[in-house]
Amino acid sequence: MSDERNDVLTVIHDESLADLAPGAKAVVRRLEGDPAAVRRLMELGLVPGTPIELVRRAPMGDPLELRVRGAHFSIRRREADSIHVDAD
Repeated sequence: MSDERNDVLTVIHDESLADLAPGAKAVVRRLEGDPAAVRRLMELGLVPGTPIELVRRAPMGDPLELRVRGAHFSIRRREADSIHVDAD
């Protein structure tokens, strides 16, 4: 007796905010790292499900300017590395 299975492979593309190109838009999926730093980022509005745009990078690549919920602010690259996103 033959048992046919259709397995579904789910591919998770784990990309950090720091990996995005300037002008790219994404959705925050999760934050990781130091609990105090994660809390600070969440207080800035970086919570899972939030649309975000990487506006630009400073000439040396750090800091990064973000647009979140209509507000602009900058964070360090090491903070952006801890923000996992799904790119649009």
